[in-house]
Amino acid sequence: MRIAIASGKGGTGKTSISVLLAKYLSFESGQEVDFLDCDCEAPNGHIFFQVHLTPLKTVNIFTPKVDTSKCTFCGKCSEICRFNAITVLGNKVAMTFPELCHGCYGCFRVCESGAIKEDPRRIGKVYAGRHEDGATRIHLVQGVLRIGEAMSPPLIKAVLEEGEASSNLVAVTDCPPGTSCPVVTSIKGADLVVIVAESSPFGLHDAAILTKVVRRLGLTFAIVANKVLDENTLIHEWCAKEGYRYLGGIPFSPDFSMEYARGGDIFKAAKRMPEIEEVLCRITKMVQER
Repeated sequence: MRIAIASGKGGTGKTSISVLLAKYLSFESGQEVDFLDCDCEAPNGHIFFQVHLTPLKTVNIFTPKVDTSKCTFCGKCSEICRFNAITVLGNKVAMTFPELCHGCYGCFRVCESGAIKEDPRRIGKVYAGRHEDGATRIHLVQGVLRIGEAMSPPLIKAVLEEGEASSNLVAVTDCPPGTSCPVVTSIKGADLVVIVAESSPFGLHDAAILTKVVRRLGLTFAIVANKVLDENTLIHEWCAKEGYRYLGGIPFSPDFSMEYARGGDIFKAAKRMPEIEEVLCRITKMVQER
């Protein structure tokens, strides 16, 4: 059972809910839970679990390298590349731009002269570690994108593969923010997607876009409103209007925010907020229903 925690924008509280949910599920079940940190550009789940991470593997992607002694400069490789990672100028120059390459092998397949060879490029590493605290046991897998790289989906796939190879029954995925390719990669195949929506017009706008993505993929989802001020019912009313399952609202808490910002004990801070436990309990019930 894989639960993906996603958000249409950054700063909604997605990671804090992911971390709290993983610990809650482990405590309630008495079993080890996988925490898959797919926010590879800025992974930070290990800070809250205080896990010592060790490297598992390096992730590379294909990038083309042109052998000009074999190249006929036909231009087919350039025509098939949607990302302009390879170009042919006249009948003498074939240039590649590895940082733009998506590793699809398209240029390699259309090259009839066999001039394109594979030139692996390292994009990041996968790390793992374990956290134990009484009845709570977490197996954390984390992807760390190499500085300067923008191609995180292959790294995210590598993290998810480690989760699939695990013998644990439940996995919580901390997804990247937004609605682009990394998010689609991290939620694809999830049994349940929990969308964390910031209780503001901006937050509602981006959450609405994410729901369209999730529905397009045919995934089961529910909504959590976070950082709710006073009696703000913006997200709740939107869910009621659209017919989406609403799991509750978590009020804005300066105390919790400060604890999070310094990488402190957010589990202790969460215990002072009954609204958080109510939301985690409802997510757990959805998991049991599945």
